[in-house]
Amino acid sequence: MEITSLSQLDLEKTYSYADYFSWKFQERVELLKGKILKMSPAPSRQHQKISSDIGFAFRKHLEGQLCQVFYAPFDVRLEGLKDDRKAKNVVQPDISVVCDLRKLDDKGCNGAPELIVEILSPGNTKKEMKYKFELYEAAGVEEYWIVDPTEKVIWQYFLENNQFVNRRPLIEEDTLTSRVLTRFSLALGSVFKD
Repeated sequence: MEITSLSQLDLEKTYSYADYFSWKFQERVELLKGKILKMSPAPSRQHQKISSDIGFAFRKHLEGQLCQVFYAPFDVRLEGLKDDRKAKNVVQPDISVVCDLRKLDDKGCNGAPELIVEILSPGNTKKEMKYKFELYEAAGVEEYWIVDPTEKVIWQYFLENNQFVNRRPLIEEDTLTSRVLTRFSLALGSVFKD
C-alpha cells in the first residue's frame, strides 16, 4: 500500500530509512531511533536569515576545498549503513558540512557530517538540545553548534573521547572559530543582526 499521508502510519511503530524513503507525503519528518518525529512548520524569517548567513560564511571559506555545505531539507542517515532497512536515524540538520565526500550519495549523506548546525525554533528546543545532541554525539559528529536566535547565543560542542564538550556559550560580541574548519572564524554580531 502506498503511503501518501502521515496519518496512515502508526507513530508508535519503529521504521527504517527504507520505509521513510518510500513514503509519498509532503510533511517533513525525521527518524530518531526509528521513531517518527514531525518537524516544525516552515522556519521563521530570522531562522532562515541566520541559516543563510552561516551557510554563506561556510561556502566562502570552503571555496576551492573538498568540504561541502548542505541545507535542510537534506537527509542525513547517521549510522552510515549500506542497508537502508537497518538505518533508524534519519535527520535533516539546518546545516551540514561534509568533508568526507565518500559519505555523499544521491539520497543525501550516509554517515555523520563533520559539522552540524541546528537553529532553535519554537517547539524544537527539546529535540535539538537532548535527542539530536545524543544522536550526533553517538554518531561521531566532530563539531555541533546549537544556535538560539531568541537569546542570541551559540553553544559550540566538540567531540573529545566520544563525548561532546563545550566552552562557555558564545554571544553577539564573540567571534566563533572552528576546530573542523581550519582558519574559519565568524563574527557573531553579523549573524544575530536583525
